[in-house]
Amino acid sequence: MDNMGSPMIAEPEAKGVSRRDFIKVCSVAAAAVGLPAWAGEKMAENVGKKKPSVVWLHFQECTGCTESLLRTSHPDVGSLILDLVSVDYHETLFAAAGKQIEAALDDAKKAGGYVLVVEGAIPKKEDGIYCIVGGKKATDSLVECAEKAAAIICIGSCSSWGGVPSAAPNPTEAVGAPEILKAKGINKPVITLPGCPANPYNLLGTVLQFATFGTLPALDEKGRPKFAYARVIHEDCPRRPHFDAGRFAQVFGDEGHRNGWCLYKLGCKGPQTHANCSLLDFCEVPGAWPVGIGHPCVGCTEQGIVFNKSIYENLPIEKPTAPMAYPAIHPEHGVVGSSPVAVGLGGAVIGALVGAGYVASKKIAESDKGEKKE
Repeated sequence: MDNMGSPMIAEPEAKGVSRRDFIKVCSVAAAAVGLPAWAGEKMAENVGKKKPSVVWLHFQECTGCTESLLRTSHPDVGSLILDLVSVDYHETLFAAAGKQIEAALDDAKKAGGYVLVVEGAIPKKEDGIYCIVGGKKATDSLVECAEKAAAIICIGSCSSWGGVPSAAPNPTEAVGAPEILKAKGINKPVITLPGCPANPYNLLGTVLQFATFGTLPALDEKGRPKFAYARVIHEDCPRRPHFDAGRFAQVFGDEGHRNGWCLYKLGCKGPQTHANCSLLDFCEVPGAWPVGIGHPCVGCTEQGIVFNKSIYENLPIEKPTAPMAYPAIHPEHGVVGSSPVAVGLGGAVIGALVGAGYVASKKIAESDKGEKKE
């Protein structure tokens, strides 16, 4: 214990990471899944006692999710994640190879009870020539590891629903891990974290919540945590005020584009893309996501959009006004005052935003008409 009565986090401090930074990462991970600040301290304390075991499988993918995790900084979250969990099998990170690494996987499966993280799509084609690891087909390796797991997390769009490998013509018949697990009758909790890549904090928060409290975040019908995928990019986009005002960049590099105007007309898929990219910075770098660097959202979390629609194709805005135009009055996480004044202000703001959404959609139509005349 330190002089404030708090448990010491000895291992990270021995590696040059302060207790404050260690708890900060746990707190951010807790906040990412919608837990209060005290949950971060509880996670840090729990990790000090016993790290959750993780088995990480690679299949058809580019390893981008792993690389994104390892390249976080301020502090070095990549190193901290390796301190927060016990990675008992990971082909990219292990120094061992061949029989040694396969022995490590066998030991982990014997112990069981681990969190299984799956990165990459699974080829369904049964000719035995695609994605053979350790002499086993991807489907067999996935099922064997899933049977011994306590929970399964599919990180990235490839493992969630097929991603890049499933793009037409899909010669390997690649699909996401959930489809294979369902077909094989694996009755385990399966969480999907689509993204190309997925945000490391979405993974870390989910793993630590399960390890600390024995619970999983609330999931939607696709197995995605609602804390990260309940809202679409368009709702929380920093360029959203320009959409409401009817200000749109027409071409890359024009005055509107340089001044941060809405990118919808350049093909932004934000109105149909469920993700928290605009709320949770990648690598703790503000603006480190497509819209933040001036490029339209490409819809990387959505199976029917990315790798299926033209990158600069305009998609319909399904909900140009309520409820997309404003946050819920009673959000799932957090509390809003219920006084008459608060309710009145909320109604005024909502009314203004709904009106703005209508005006914006009208201006899009008027702008399109003007362009056609020209």
